[in-house]
Amino acid sequence: MSMLNRPASGTDTGEIVASMRDYESAQKTVSKLIAGEVPARDIAIVGQSVRTVERVTGKLGYAAAARSGAINGVLIGLFLAAILVLGNPEVPIQLFLGFVLIGVAVGMLLSLVTYAIVRRRRDFASVTQFAADHYEVTVLSTSLGKARQVLGANKVAPVRPPVNLDEPPRYGERITPGATAPAPSPEEPVIPPRPADPVAEPVAEPESGATPEAGTAAASTVTPVEPDAAPDADGIQGERA
Repeated sequence: MSMLNRPASGTDTGEIVASMRDYESAQKTVSKLIAGEVPARDIAIVGQSVRTVERVTGKLGYAAAARSGAINGVLIGLFLAAILVLGNPEVPIQLFLGFVLIGVAVGMLLSLVTYAIVRRRRDFASVTQFAADHYEVTVLSTSLGKARQVLGANKVAPVRPPVNLDEPPRYGERITPGATAPAPSPEEPVIPPRPADPVAEPVAEPESGATPEAGTAAASTVTPVEPDAAPDADGIQGERA
């Protein structure tokens, strides 16, 4: 590999200068950067959320396997016939056609054997390709200023990947667009806290020799008055005499 086509070492791809949906737009951006004298080895196209897409092209069977083998066999026969013609230009046309037919037979045989081995696990034909949600054009820091100058106002803003509504959300709750939001639950009334019971302050005892207060003196001098005892019979008679 030549030094011109040698990629930059390491896994650092630099900073994003443009982002687009399809790969063709990313290729055009790279071509524009290279035309603006940005070093090609400093540019990279990074596909985000890369996935494989396998497109089914048809159902496999012995007839389909033989047909595809025959097409491949024609190429094999033409290759062998070309080698024969280059080695001997005066070869008859019948021999040339014979090599083509031999190639077709070999191709059909190989295809049928391969299908007989894998038909229990795979009975359809498909084409696998890679796809990404969006593509980012990145440039290393050494050429970042030059790349931004080349792109200028045509720089594409980063594109958010599309949201797949069929997958459950990783965080929070997903709300379907256009759906009415759930009515908020009524708030419960706030009950104020119960006030604390008043605490009676203890009455300080008077010091010795000190004059008690008026209220205290009045309380100490008042004595309960007992009702007069009813006079007995002897007392009443003595008073009358």
